[in-house]
Amino acid sequence: MTENKEPWKGWKHITKLDPDKPITKSALKTIVESGTDAIMISGTQNITGKNVSQLISLLKEYEIPKILEPATPDAVMSGDVDYLFVPLVINTGDLKWIVGKHVDWILNHTIRWNEVIPEAYIVLNPDSAVGKLTKSKTALNIEEVIAYAHYAEKYLRIPIVYIEYSGTYGDPNLVKRLSEVLDEASLFYGGGIDTKAKAAEMKSYADVIIVGNIVYTNLDSYLETVC
Repeated sequence: MTENKEPWKGWKHITKLDPDKPITKSALKTIVESGTDAIMISGTQNITGKNVSQLISLLKEYEIPKILEPATPDAVMSGDVDYLFVPLVINTGDLKWIVGKHVDWILNHTIRWNEVIPEAYIVLNPDSAVGKLTKSKTALNIEEVIAYAHYAEKYLRIPIVYIEYSGTYGDPNLVKRLSEVLDEASLFYGGGIDTKAKAAEMKSYADVIIVGNIVYTNLDSYLETVC
């Protein structure tokens, strides 16, 4: 475990890998050597302890920061990753995504608290798997999203506000506005980044961009998002 308590402060690009999607060793090597700052192990559907463990095992030989972002308490594998980024979906319509699953995790696991970093997720794609699963309230205007972000930053004191469009490209103007109003929390953006231009646009506003789906469909395009 690194001693850096806020490692993302020096990052611009995180690659998100889904334990439910197969990936070859050669593709994994290309990703790790691409210049991405960290690997995030994360997914929404069919996430099990077994497939999370398998992906972590494939990454074990690489000297790159490894983040586990668990979807459920059963998928928490501490020890072979550097950080646990634990999401709270603050625009959910179902309380268990803010406190229920987290309490279950605390009750049933031994937690290495020095590895745990909370994230405030604001999910904005109603058609996404994560949006449906968490019953997120996605029909928000910019001022409402800003209010959620301020709630996370100023009231809950969460160090990361994560704007998640999951599978579709989001609103750059919204991300720009958030970058202007957040002064303590770091702003993460994820969703639909599959070209160099989209990566550059969101990098100009967000502190960190998260790139995932394009890894599985076009590695060359993925590599352009790192530049």
